Amino acid sequence: MKKVYGSATEALEGLLHDGMLIAAGGFGLCGIPELLIDALVESGVKDLTIASNNAGVDGFGLGKLLETHQIKKMMSSYVGENAEFMRQYLSGELELEFNPQGTLAERMRAGGAGIPGFYTKTGVGTVIAEGKEHKDFRGETYILEEGIFADISIVKAWKADETGNAIFRKTARNFNPPAAMCGKVCIMEVEEIVPTGSLDPDCIHMPGVYVHRLIQGNHEKRIEQRTLRKREEA
Repeated sequence: MKKVYGSATEALEGLLHDGMLIAAGGFGLCGIPELLIDALVESGVKDLTIASNNAGVDGFGLGKLLETHQIKKMMSSYVGENAEFMRQYLSGELELEFNPQGTLAERMRAGGAGIPGFYTKTGVGTVIAEGKEHKDFRGETYILEEGIFADISIVKAWKADETGNAIFRKTARNFNPPAAMCGKVCIMEVEEIVPTGSLDPDCIHMPGVYVHRLIQGNHEKRIEQRTLRKREEA
């Protein structure tokens, strides 16, 4: 089965429709599938629900899809760095389903494992728990969270072989693997595609069985918040 495609647009062909649920990898601006996001913008697909830790920043990452009003709802754990995200939410233009960060990652992982729901203590007694089933285990109260089953996943890895076995670097490993797992079809962009068999099996973070389509490309790699320590006086 063909996995390697020539471009992000080609890799998304035949998969997009209005109103779909997309799981997007990345953490801040680290490991975001920027080429696939650009292709989504160009496609014009709309009324999207995006499950992602955050929505990039203004003018970059998922922020581009917010600017074109192609996103109807965000399922996220963090809003802070995107002024347009905040503006649309406060004005009622954008639906927002807040998730604690660990809960969001587990909802994705659970979907990838075929688990429809799980109980967690996180959020008990807060607005997160409103309207959710509560259950006691060993004298402690838990709430039911549902697994996320996305129409497609868009993720980014550092390196992958031609079958999709992938390696992520540092913080990019936080959300990309669970996001990749929960999509019916997973499209992955990487910095480098290497021959099958050239990766050390002990170093592979994601087996290629989860990856359906694969592209290689150049990435901008922005820094979200640049913080510099003052030079010490000589």
